[in-house]
Amino acid sequence: MPGKKDDFKFEITKEIGVLSEGSRGWRKELNKISWNGGAPKFDIRDWDENHEKMGKGITLSEVELRKLRELIDIELGKLD
Repeated sequence: MPGKKDDFKFEITKEIGVLSEGSRGWRKELNKISWNGGAPKFDIRDWDENHEKMGKGITLSEVELRKLRELIDIELGKLD
């Protein structure tokens, strides 16, 4: 679903999943997004229900996503 915000364009190429939902209906989501026509990257951020408004987020390459998974796995191992 293509969209435009101010001076940049984005297209959600794959909706992966919802991490949480706030009381106002905004959802923290993991998606693959193409920014300004570039290669899609993994993205975590808050979205309104229609993907028209977005909050601040973080965009990760596949390498960064794999490293994040590694770090999360280590941290979760400490919690067990």
